[in-house]
Amino acid sequence: MSHPDPSAPADLEAIEPGEVWENPVTGERAVVLELPWEGPEGRGVAELTALPGARVMGEHLHPALHERFSVIEGELTVVRDGRRSVLRAGESAHIEPGVWHDWWNEAEGNAVVRVEFTPGERFVHMIETMFGLAREGHVNAKGMPSPLQLALTAQEFSDVIVFRRPPPRVQRVVFGALTPIARRRGYRATYPSLSRTTLAPRPPHATSP
Repeated sequence: MSHPDPSAPADLEAIEPGEVWENPVTGERAVVLELPWEGPEGRGVAELTALPGARVMGEHLHPALHERFSVIEGELTVVRDGRRSVLRAGESAHIEPGVWHDWWNEAEGNAVVRVEFTPGERFVHMIETMFGLAREGHVNAKGMPSPLQLALTAQEFSDVIVFRRPPPRVQRVVFGALTPIARRRGYRATYPSLSRTTLAPRPPHATSP
């Protein structure tokens, strides 16, 4: 798989509530409701539509991030520390930092879910990067980038997300070995064209990063 052009112009269009972010590979569609830098709590909120068969890229944890799923329509299957449950309209799940979890939509209809995440700024940049790689065709059928891209991006966002497989200790060794190769081949952890979160202007009242 290829990678975005690291010398492409930065996308400097300010992110606004109401925008729609899509991952065409994983089947996720998110409407931005609250931006982390808009309030003192640093909370981000999105309304996620998960198409039938949609699923997150793999089981993972967030080292320091709280995440809450509240189902509005349909059903969402959630696994927390190996315990599986099906959330239906009106039901919620709180994922605490350090908890392994996974989710997918195995129902026949769409699942519409309110997702809250705190602190959210780094998480939003990670989502922007991963969704952007998917939109531009730089991921496989499961939504994962190539090992060279993943080596850099996973290390960049290790404070935000850690995937369970391969085991983290193996990831550290493999990613460490792949990093110099990836950089020589033009890969970067993030790209200016997929970094509005950090590069685009913000309103004067926005909180500092």
